[in-house]
Amino acid sequence: MQTPNLPQSQTAHQNRLLASLPHEDYQRLRPDLEPVALQNKHMLYKANAPIEFVHFIETGVGSLVNTMTNGDAAEVGTIGNEGMVGLPVVFGDRQAPTAAYVQVPGAGLRMKAKFFHEQMAQNASLRTAMLHYAHAFLNQVAQSAACNIFHTLEQRCCRWLLMTHDRMQSDEFMLTQKFLAMMLGVRRAGVANTASALQRAALIKYTRGRVTILDRAGLLTRSCECYGVGKREFDRLLGEAPKTPSRR
Repeated sequence: MQTPNLPQSQTAHQNRLLASLPHEDYQRLRPDLEPVALQNKHMLYKANAPIEFVHFIETGVGSLVNTMTNGDAAEVGTIGNEGMVGLPVVFGDRQAPTAAYVQVPGAGLRMKAKFFHEQMAQNASLRTAMLHYAHAFLNQVAQSAACNIFHTLEQRCCRWLLMTHDRMQSDEFMLTQKFLAMMLGVRRAGVANTASALQRAALIKYTRGRVTILDRAGLLTRSCECYGVGKREFDRLLGEAPKTPSRR
């Protein structure tokens, strides 16, 4: 059954969760929202430690990372302007076994977890928006698990590039091969070969850790079905993302 769109705020926001709130409900949050620059590799919260702040990303990408006892790390989820970093707080918890940090730099808003939890208890529309987002995020994680099993490295790489492009206000963004390899669960050599192939096909430009999307339609053609499945779920639960003129 189609989930009805949430009422839209009277003020435009780059973060889709905040944009989905009625104006008066956003105004209740506004005094406690602090603008922050999201620097590359900045830790948003540590594994198995109290979560002090929740973050609403406007541009950039946050990453949930699970680290093994031998030091190996795997990326298990990504968050952009469609969501917030700090989902354990939504469910009434204060910590998680995963760490969260910035993988693609940008900007956002943060709020003390204690204040956010209090607002959740008082505000039905905020609870609804957060639960819709949690549902969409869990769908994304499940789709990624299936994607890693059934689809080629190139398809998965194109999917991730498209997801990142959706979250940025520019066709160019920072992206290291190390992170892309961690995201895709492969060696850096495999990522380098795939990026080179996409560059030869004139779909992207990759120079010194920065990617420029040259042909979005071409990436869509080479991506797998998982990109569309995930995007449709976020649009169904959160409302469609606003169009930006920079999309090629």
